Amino acid sequence: MALDYSSRCNLVHVLAKLFWKTIEEVNPEQVDLRLSEETVRQWKERLKILPNGKPRIDVDATLLAVRALYLDLHTWSVAAPERWGAWAAPNPIRDEDLRWFQQRRRKMQERTARRTRDRKPLLPILSQHVNDQWQRYRVLLNAAKDVAPGEEFTAEGTTWLRVSPSRHSRGQLIRAVNRTTGDLVRLSVLEIRAFWQWAAVETLRLAGLRAEELAELTHLSVRQYQRTSGEVVALLVISPSKSDRERVIPMSAELFHVIAQIIRRHRSEHGTVPICQRYDRHERVWSEDLPYLFQTVQGGTQRAMSATTIAKLVRQAANDLIPQHPEFADVKFSPQDFRRLFATELVNNGLPIHIGAALLGHLNIQTTRGYVAVFAEDVITQYQQFLARRRADRPASEYREPTPQEWQEFQEHFDKRRVELGSCGRPYGTPCTHEHACIRCPMLSINPEMLPRLNEIEEDLLARRKRAVAESWQGEIEGIDLTLTFLRGKREQTRRFERTGPTDLGLPLMPQQKSWPRK
Repeated sequence: MALDYSSRCNLVHVLAKLFWKTIEEVNPEQVDLRLSEETVRQWKERLKILPNGKPRIDVDATLLAVRALYLDLHTWSVAAPERWGAWAAPNPIRDEDLRWFQQRRRKMQERTARRTRDRKPLLPILSQHVNDQWQRYRVLLNAAKDVAPGEEFTAEGTTWLRVSPSRHSRGQLIRAVNRTTGDLVRLSVLEIRAFWQWAAVETLRLAGLRAEELAELTHLSVRQYQRTSGEVVALLVISPSKSDRERVIPMSAELFHVIAQIIRRHRSEHGTVPICQRYDRHERVWSEDLPYLFQTVQGGTQRAMSATTIAKLVRQAANDLIPQHPEFADVKFSPQDFRRLFATELVNNGLPIHIGAALLGHLNIQTTRGYVAVFAEDVITQYQQFLARRRADRPASEYREPTPQEWQEFQEHFDKRRVELGSCGRPYGTPCTHEHACIRCPMLSINPEMLPRLNEIEEDLLARRKRAVAESWQGEIEGIDLTLTFLRGKREQTRRFERTGPTDLGLPLMPQQKSWPRK
């Protein structure tokens, strides 16, 4: 069977526990797969209810697995009757059991889309929280490192007393007492936790990775492609996971900043990114020693984080917000939520859906459509018609070595990405979807040197808004307010990057191979 360990375990759970174990409880005398109508009826009734008494949402998955088992036995009994003929039996899953399958599947997709829409307004709050939390503990920890145990220091307007580590503590743990409240704070422990929460949330938010793919990121996953003009394009190589296909995605300035901070942290503590092992809970095997990016000390040994640990970090970050934001009490964030939010953000901001599918590692564009929570039906229809026309017109000779003129056009694309305020990150072969309204475009990366220019644009917008208010131009006021929101958001984002400064990662450069990009 061409299944990974996790998929095989799930199939065994469905067929052995949810199906056959329940059949034996309903009819202890059952010895083969030829089930009576009464036994099948009772099993289906039990299947609809979970052990805790609540209704089971996804009944169809079990029904389809049992149906596939019986159909496979029918096929095998024809090919090898001496071996499988005795096991062939009437299929207990009737057509009427799956009559409303598409309707139930559509309702599940609607629940998933609603889940994504509920979390979308909360994502900026979570992102800002993990960033502020890490910055706060980093400032406190750096201030505590500058004084000896027993001395006081001041940070963020509060006086602290650094105390000696306990006798049972390992390593250089730094603790401090808040002189105002008297609370003892383990600064080094909380700073480590805050950093990895920030790194996990931001990487999931900006790259749309699966939790397993995030855990498998290594220092070798980061590549830099240098053009002849000297410009460096950062790339992230994603190891094969669910689709068993490796993919390369370009890193935005924000994502590159996060990866750079992780590498900088390892290099400051160990001189390099340490090599360690990772336990794959799906395959039940230990990996070879690799420089994993997401790794911590477990039991005194460097170990790569598991997907479960990453999910726990995300949940803890969301739970920490409940006192200030009660809406987080009814919302549970998982790594998959970030992936769906990432897909929704891409497609709804004008990125072609087939490029979004490539970034997410989907083999089928329909899978990507299921990830997108808000997408107009007319846009889907028009895009499918566009694909049909384009596929009909594409000649077979398109897959060839590029001519010098074509390769020069591809190189010039990166020069055309340079705009007044910074750099445009739109993919090759795609036009500007915002008609050069760069301030509102999520693809724009602001050059920190152009922050004064942003202030000038803001002053001009405020003057225009004042005139619009005086003239009662309501449409103009709404448009200016929207532009001001995007401008201030990009300015804050750029200032956040500017505080940490550039980082030399010491990464290898990818060779400049001429491979014709598919438009």
